[in-house]
Amino acid sequence: MMTLHTLKKPRRSTHEKKRVGRGQGSGLGKTAGRGGKGQKARSGNMRFEGFEGGQSPLQRRLPKFGFKAPNRKEFAIVDLDGLNQFDAGATVDEAALRGAGLVKGYAWSGIKVLGSGKLTKKLVVKAHRFSGAAKDAISKAGGTVEELPLMAHKPEAAAKAHAGKGVKAEAAPVAKA
Repeated sequence: MMTLHTLKKPRRSTHEKKRVGRGQGSGLGKTAGRGGKGQKARSGNMRFEGFEGGQSPLQRRLPKFGFKAPNRKEFAIVDLDGLNQFDAGATVDEAALRGAGLVKGYAWSGIKVLGSGKLTKKLVVKAHRFSGAAKDAISKAGGTVEELPLMAHKPEAAAKAHAGKGVKAEAAPVAKA
């Protein structure tokens, strides 16, 4: 029986490294296996993937497309159908949604409730964004919608961050002697 501690690599599976340019007796002296003259014999030849002999390479000929803003907001999506699993009159917030398995992972900027499906219970739903259809459906079912801010800053922190920026104090008048 073969076990992990008895494993061996196959015979001749590893190769000796070629030592080029070490004299004529080595078999790879003089031109070091690069043949005579020419572009491929020179140092710094263009052997990288995608090089097409000087022709404009494919990755540069094809048009570029797509853009992702570095400051984009990505929301975890919750449909109205999923909210039906909560008891009537319950408060549905991020913690409740995570507990029910409707929101997974932590790479989200916030939670958005979309209006696909039907809501049959009266709920207090707290999320960062709501579609118009979702707001209407929650209100029709007798529930309430609370839109949360994406980031909550303390007022003093905002004042401190912007202190002394944008408004310059007037220079004192220079007295003439």
